[in-house]
Amino acid sequence: MLLSPTPDQDFFRETTGRFLGDRLPVNELRRLRDDPVGFTSRYWAEGAELGWTSLLVGEDHGGGSISGSGLVDLTLVAFEFGRHAAPGPLVATNVVAAALSRAGGLQGDVLEGLLAGTTVASWCYAEAAPSDGLGEVALEIAPDGDSFVLSGTKRPVEAGGQADHLLVTGRTGDGLTQVLVPANANGVSVQPMRSVDLTRRFATVTFDEVRVPASALVGDVGMAADDVERQLLQAIVLVCAETVGAMQTAFEVTVEWAFDRYSFGRPLASYQALKHRFADMRSWLEGGHAVSDAAAVAVATDSSPDTVELASAAKAFVGHYGPELGQDCVQMHGGIGVTFEHDLHLYLRRITVDAALYGTPAEHRRRIAEIVREKESAA
Repeated sequence: MLLSPTPDQDFFRETTGRFLGDRLPVNELRRLRDDPVGFTSRYWAEGAELGWTSLLVGEDHGGGSISGSGLVDLTLVAFEFGRHAAPGPLVATNVVAAALSRAGGLQGDVLEGLLAGTTVASWCYAEAAPSDGLGEVALEIAPDGDSFVLSGTKRPVEAGGQADHLLVTGRTGDGLTQVLVPANANGVSVQPMRSVDLTRRFATVTFDEVRVPASALVGDVGMAADDVERQLLQAIVLVCAETVGAMQTAFEVTVEWAFDRYSFGRPLASYQALKHRFADMRSWLEGGHAVSDAAAVAVATDSSPDTVELASAAKAFVGHYGPELGQDCVQMHGGIGVTFEHDLHLYLRRITVDAALYGTPAEHRRRIAEIVREKESAA
């Protein structure tokens, strides 16, 4: 994933890869297709022991990083999740853990459970139609005495049906507010959604005048816009890393197939027309690595004035060329590529779903255009 990882980062990524390879052979991924949760509690707790849920949490709250940059380290885990089409709410849980840590370790018992892997949390950010555009927030969080009342619907919410706690982003007047809501609170209803991804679960979560105490507040009332933007950038970076991991495996599987498969006495890889397509796919893959890594560093350090633009560029590029590469890999395999028995669809499914999360390529291209237009107006 990274151009020049440290030895510790290499060891961390390889450890995660070996763990996922041992725990999630392809037949287990297929079995999980019919599992309502999509992963086991033991699997998630063991992953947490490896550090999957602590990298964005401050050391004073029980977290820590490998290299000093927790987000960059976490992209290594996300990359391996993509390579193995692994289950589990990696992105959502880490976004919530980071938000609680940044807010001063609020809800300490919840954060402790997230770090231990005994608790699952998810971020309720995306909205239902017609307010489903990138950055739109329609759910209302209204102060009422010493409590808050939530009204609205969020979808899709990853692991919405499996989460113990929900970090909800809503609108209070002209500003944004975030609260942590127990998933079993009165007025919260969860409707499972169907997904093409075999092992990830999504849901529509409706809040019907859900009342929570003031202690549920994460951050300040009406002042959460910067926090929400930071969470979005973190999610984008992690989803891009995961997509690139799935692209990597799909490409490697297809290259191996092209050398092993013979047609008219020659391996498929020897035909010039296919060589050109492989060259295109390799350029998309390398471009995905480069732009995802650059975005991860920019978001992690927050040192560039172009951080938001770079993150959107990564999501637009990877979200567009990931499915292109996946579909080309299917075509290279011919008829066997479209069968359920072949492994290729596992990675294509992951790539396809990731492309739609946290903004589509078209939405991020529009976001880039707006940033460029603002720069030109200010010049």
